[in-house]
Amino acid sequence: MDFCENITPVILAGCLGTRLRPLISDLPKVLAPVNGKPFLTYLLDQVNATGFSQVVLCTGYKGEVVRQIIGDIYTGLTVRYSYEKEPLGTGGALRLAHHLVSTDNVLVMNGDSYVETDLAAYLSWQTGNRFKASILLTRVADAGRFGSVRVNQDNLITCFEEKKDDSSSGLINGGIYMINKSLLEMIPSGKRYSLEQEFFPALAGKCLYGYPCEARFIDIGNPESYSRAEKFLKDVIRIRSNYSNE
Repeated sequence: MDFCENITPVILAGCLGTRLRPLISDLPKVLAPVNGKPFLTYLLDQVNATGFSQVVLCTGYKGEVVRQIIGDIYTGLTVRYSYEKEPLGTGGALRLAHHLVSTDNVLVMNGDSYVETDLAAYLSWQTGNRFKASILLTRVADAGRFGSVRVNQDNLITCFEEKKDDSSSGLINGGIYMINKSLLEMIPSGKRYSLEQEFFPALAGKCLYGYPCEARFIDIGNPESYSRAEKFLKDVIRIRSNYSNE
């Protein structure tokens, strides 16, 4: 698709996966097996299906294992790697990969979550509105577990609410972002920095917009959610296959 030419997809794949260690041994979290294949490959398949020809992986813990398993070409995608020698957080990892981004915009995806959505529709909305930054938001039944996001009538993100013991539904950060490359210079180089805790709150109420969607969401951040990923992603593949055969 035309808009893909001015967007570089970047997947944050440096997660340690400490809470999953009893289940995945010493693998990095993004390589946690789901239905016999690394979780990361589902995200790469989603990027590929959207029409991109290249992707950047921000790796950290056991980054060499990620490269060994994924390789430099994945189902037609050219894969480039940015490796952090010490944990830099989501923002610091993205800043480190700055030199691998040659386009005006960056599509950033968390490597430990998956949103069953049409990425092309989100990217078309973002580029059509020419927003400096946006977050794909999805509605879940237990927003308190993740922390909810508030938007106004223009979809401008006004604030982020902390995680709390509340089982009510709400919009959450789906772990998929579009950011203009110029904004990456706000992130300090070589320092630990969080997109979720520092970067996005600084943009709230100014130039950060939300794209609300009713899409199913899964993360593999803890053993309970990881155990649900197998059925979730089987359903994703089945639905995608049925759609392709229509």
